[in-house]
Amino acid sequence: MAAAGGGEALPARRWLRYGGGVLLIVLGAVWLLQGVGVLPGSFMTGQILWAVIGGACILLGGSLFLPVRR
Repeated sequence: MAAAGGGEALPARRWLRYGGGVLLIVLGAVWLLQGVGVLPGSFMTGQILWAVIGGACILLGGSLFLPVRR
């Protein structure tokens, strides 16, 4: 009889952190590039606030993503 619970919680949590980190990094990169005017065509284009928010998302995503990779 297999042990109940326990064994699958850590890998699932690890994948959630990995996926969330990657998502935040990609979203942050888009917002950063729109904020500095590299990706035009949005209300965020040229707004420095979105560049700052994007940079913060990249840092937060990296803090979620990097510990999973070790």
